[in-house]
Amino acid sequence: MSNTNEIVLRPRFKKTLNIPNDKALQAFEHVKTSQKAFIVSRVDDHIFIKLPIQQRHFWTPQLHLEINHIDKSSSILYGLFGPSPTVWTMFMFFHFIVATLFIGFSIWAYTNYNLDQDYIIQIFLMFLMIVVWFVLYAFGRLGKQKGQTDMKRLYNFMKKTLNLS
Repeated sequence: MSNTNEIVLRPRFKKTLNIPNDKALQAFEHVKTSQKAFIVSRVDDHIFIKLPIQQRHFWTPQLHLEINHIDKSSSILYGLFGPSPTVWTMFMFFHFIVATLFIGFSIWAYTNYNLDQDYIIQIFLMFLMIVVWFVLYAFGRLGKQKGQTDMKRLYNFMKKTLNLS
C-alpha cells in the first residue's frame, strides 16, 4: 500500500462495472430483503451498507457506495468506508475546536509579544493543541484498525452482491 493510503482515515475505492447501474442497484435492492447479516439502504444512486445494531461498536464502519451510469452496459462504482456519521461529526467538531484554540492562542501570544509581555504560557498552550491534535489522529487510526475486519466483511458482501471476483 502506498504512503498516501496509509494516512487516509476514510479509505475510498473506485471500480468500473460491466453491468448497467440499474442492474447493480437492483442487486442491492434484492439483497436488502433476502439476508439479515447487513442493513442495506438506498437513496437514488447511493447505497449504504451497515452492520446490524447488535454487532456495532463505537468504531464500526459503514460502506457508502455510489453507482453512476456510464453507458448501456457499464457503470462506475465509488466506495467510501467511514465511521457512522455521528462519530465522524464528533471527530470533525473536536478537530475544529483544537484548530480554533490553536489560532486563538497564537493570536494571544503574538499580542503579548508585541506588548513586550510574557508569552510562554500561550506558546505552551499552542504546543498542547498540537499534542491534542496528534492524540485525535491516533484515535482515528485506532478506530480504523479496530474496524478492519468489519471493513473486509462489508467489502466482501458488496463483491458477492455484484458478482465481482
